[in-house]
Amino acid sequence: MELTMIAGGPCSTGDDDKCGNGDCPTVYGTDRPDMLAIQGYDVARVTPEGESVVMIPEEILKEAARARGWF
Repeated sequence: MELTMIAGGPCSTGDDDKCGNGDCPTVYGTDRPDMLAIQGYDVARVTPEGESVVMIPEEILKEAARARGWF
């Protein structure tokens, strides 16, 4: 699957690295126009095989919506 970063991604050094590890939550566009891929913080929740639930900062999701032209 092809992923294209549309929001988030590598953090800058210094005070901009809110994640503390240099690699922040990210929203990716996929080769399927109806699907996004999300890199985020693990959440302890049982999910079906092949699925997971992650948390991402609200501002990253808003950035992804703007990148998609949704607002």
